[in-house]
Amino acid sequence: MIYGAYEARRAVVDAAHASMEIGSGALRTATEWGLPPQAARLGQAAVQTLSMAQITHERPQFRVEEVVRDGEAIPVHEQAVLGKPFATLQRFVPEDGAELPKVLIVPGLAGHFATLVRNTVATMLADHDVYVTDWHNARDVPLSDGPFGLDEYVSYLIEFLEQVGPGATILAVCQPCVPVLAATAIMAEDENPAAPAGVILMAGPVDARVNPGSVNEAANRYPLSVVERVALTRVPRPHAGAGRKVYPGFLQMGGFLSMSPSRHVKAFGSQFMDVLRYNDDEAARRSDFYEEYFAVLDIAAEFYLDTARAVFRDHDLARGAMRWRGRTVDPGAITQPLFTIEGENDAFCPPGQTAAAQRLCTGVAEADRRHLVQAGVGHYGVFSGSRFEQEIYPQMKDFIAR
Repeated sequence: MIYGAYEARRAVVDAAHASMEIGSGALRTATEWGLPPQAARLGQAAVQTLSMAQITHERPQFRVEEVVRDGEAIPVHEQAVLGKPFATLQRFVPEDGAELPKVLIVPGLAGHFATLVRNTVATMLADHDVYVTDWHNARDVPLSDGPFGLDEYVSYLIEFLEQVGPGATILAVCQPCVPVLAATAIMAEDENPAAPAGVILMAGPVDARVNPGSVNEAANRYPLSVVERVALTRVPRPHAGAGRKVYPGFLQMGGFLSMSPSRHVKAFGSQFMDVLRYNDDEAARRSDFYEEYFAVLDIAAEFYLDTARAVFRDHDLARGAMRWRGRTVDPGAITQPLFTIEGENDAFCPPGQTAAAQRLCTGVAEADRRHLVQAGVGHYGVFSGSRFEQEIYPQMKDFIAR
């Protein structure tokens, strides 16, 4: 019923947004039919600001079309290396065919598409052979493809690493830090030749008991039975995944917005003023961010409940109690170099939660450990933006090279 009501409401909202797009186009030429320029700009600012709040359910494009190496712009195309029901292993292939260190980037499966790490991909592509786990919207996956929980997630990572081949560095962004450690530990124990050569963990809840923040408090506010009853719903027709139980992207978006409402109110106010004052470049950058931010995907109910329990409530990995397909996961089996990165101002995953991996991975030599708390950045600044490009990435590049 929740999803059906949302779909009905969205049909009306989409029609309103389409009307606003038409209105915005008309206002650009309104001075030609006598409307004062400032009045036209005022209307355009209002329309563009309201249009920025549109929720969509389609994966945006990565738009990584070229990479600059040695001053030369080299065209890049995307290659689907391996397709699975809930994810595609995507590779970004520059036309120069250079052989570079392989990196598998694992973005979060937490309501947004993998394109949220677009800046991470584009930055790393200059010096690396980049692969990405491109997660699918669960509402588009038929019931016949089976469930997708934390066990399946870890299995996907192992299979993708085997497809990428030996010598790759695995990079987890946020929520995947726990399953990435689990996959690495399992592969290390099995002496799998495709086990990652190094592990980079960025702003992820390895031990959510440490320095708990708003996400941790929200995750523990209600019993899981209540969460399952209230937050999970079945995908309606005509979607391919009709009947599949999911945590809908639009509910997740409500949760994200509620954690820092003043920040988003301020952003929309700034958007209005920037359009009004002809600060078009700044307005375009903000609009691009929210276009990505409001592109949401549904999460399979099994994965949502597994993660809520194992990562945010029972802290299985941190307590030595995590299991994968009946096997105990031992992070002490990991001997690969380990780099943990946190943001000083991260409200979603506060400092200390990712650094906990250094304590758990007892098999990593002291010389192979590195930890960074980046000053002046929040959660998204850890993997995107100028601080990432200029201060964090050079250290990642050096770590991979070593």
